Amino acid sequence: MTKRLDEAFAKACKLPEKEQDSLATWLMEELEDEHAWEEKFAKSHDVLARLAKEALAEHRAGKTRPLDPDGL
Repeated sequence: MTKRLDEAFAKACKLPEKEQDSLATWLMEELEDEHAWEEKFAKSHDVLARLAKEALAEHRAGKTRPLDPDGL
């Protein structure tokens, strides 16, 4: 465990039990969400590569136009 994380847990241990449980629930949900995003991103490389190729082909074929910075 890193020193910083150890410090965070030391502070969390001083919180009332209800707040500790809330913090633990939040942290576990965040870790699960991060893991899910990493899995989804890892599985999306083929799709992203295909979309990039399509976008480049459309650009080279003159089917794109510059973004209007005033219209954003």
